[in-house]
Amino acid sequence: MTRENPAEGSTNRRQFLSAAGGGALAAAGLALAPNPVAAAPPTGQEICFMNAVDLAASIRKKELSAVEVMTAFYDRIDKVNPKVNALVALLKREQALALASQADAHLAAGKPVGKLHGLPWAVKDMEDVKGFPTTKGSLVFKNFMPQADGLLAERLRAAGALFIGKTNVPEFGAGSNTFNPVYGATRNPFNLNLTCGGSTGGGAAALASGMLPLTDGSDTGGSCRNPGSWNNVVGFRPSLGRVPYDFPTGFFLRLPTNGPMARTAADAAYLLSVMAGPDSRDPISLLDDPAMFAKPLDRDFHGTKIAWTPNLGYLEVAKEVVDATAKALPVLKTIGCELDNAHPNLPDVFETNKTLRGLIFAFQLAQMTEAQRKLLKPSVRWDAAQGEKLTALDIAAAEAKRATICRNFNQFLEKYEFLVLPVTQVAPFKVELEYPTEINGKKMNSYLEWMEIVYAITLTGLPAISVPCAFTAAGLPVGLQIVGRRNDDLGVLQLAHAFEQAAKVPRPRVPVL
Repeated sequence: MTRENPAEGSTNRRQFLSAAGGGALAAAGLALAPNPVAAAPPTGQEICFMNAVDLAASIRKKELSAVEVMTAFYDRIDKVNPKVNALVALLKREQALALASQADAHLAAGKPVGKLHGLPWAVKDMEDVKGFPTTKGSLVFKNFMPQADGLLAERLRAAGALFIGKTNVPEFGAGSNTFNPVYGATRNPFNLNLTCGGSTGGGAAALASGMLPLTDGSDTGGSCRNPGSWNNVVGFRPSLGRVPYDFPTGFFLRLPTNGPMARTAADAAYLLSVMAGPDSRDPISLLDDPAMFAKPLDRDFHGTKIAWTPNLGYLEVAKEVVDATAKALPVLKTIGCELDNAHPNLPDVFETNKTLRGLIFAFQLAQMTEAQRKLLKPSVRWDAAQGEKLTALDIAAAEAKRATICRNFNQFLEKYEFLVLPVTQVAPFKVELEYPTEINGKKMNSYLEWMEIVYAITLTGLPAISVPCAFTAAGLPVGLQIVGRRNDDLGVLQLAHAFEQAAKVPRPRVPVL
């Protein structure tokens, strides 16, 4: 595998980015050296791998038209998507180009535009978008066409995103292997025989292979972080309430949240500045101004105390994953961090998660007929069955255990500002396998057990990110999971950004390229 970063590109590509970023450099008090040779415009592939912040700025400055951008991405989609199957329910090219033409006309008329103006967008197929089916990867909803945008799509559309399709998901978003009976399986662009993860598998694979500049995700049991790790991109699970979420159970009894997916921490923060912010439809949405996430992420980390754990003290994690993730430790030291081997005490994670997750699935399936339920994959029915047998005291006990987990973790982070650990317990596995049945010789007794290292963090409601870290001997990506203090989403993004700059993890050309 050739380790070459397509986002870096040629001399002409660098000249173009320098020109596009000239305003930002001038604002910072820096000057570009005069360039007597006119910079060549970027090629289609270079457009597809530009940082999203730069790409959005280039459209707003009219250095690139939305039509040029859309054409480049559709060329890429035509080449890559038949192999990866990350994007589904796609508009035809002429429809997408018509949207882009409208975006260019809007800009030419001098009308105000949003942060995502002119960017091609595919929304995760768990979210409602007017004009596109919301199947949730299930035959039950195969023909469901929402009549209005959901809360997330409203914000993305208002920011100028051009909706061209959806990103593929596991059925009902359950499990970290993206396959379903409606659209089939999404494959890992680093090895087409392997899974891309899930449930934001389609989004992560599309980002990694240059079919989207940014995308949205959602994370219940690791659904932004797992595919982020396995596709060499950034997957961020924000604090609960950071991104308003119109969830069926409404109030505190929730595990999932929406979050950004990107190729860099800076791009993820930029997207979060659009997704975040209070909304009256979410009673726990945070009131902070999301504009803070659009600012530069530079920060001095000298003297910052960080805890490292390879397994939270009790989990089975494959040696190749531990070894790859441990490569982050000297990098963190080079940026000034002080590291200890330590972890919080997290009792009863599996049972607590199983109970609360089961309750959510039971609630969602309660209105289905028996014929509809039979269409669902066994793991979804298993989740619902765990919830249907619960008593009120079972639920109260699980909430009490969750409170203990949160309390222990928060107290641990009084000493350490961050905890860093692996994102996943295994490397990507065969796409035909629903989930790994053993790790280090230990049998996994359910489709949830092998993901405990991420949903242990989910239970706390704390912000957590997967940032590209290293590669296994087989050339498969491995992410570093960074967990921050309560509501310190900005700090997590800043550390991820500093780590990126210091680690310089390459973006190998994947087979589909």
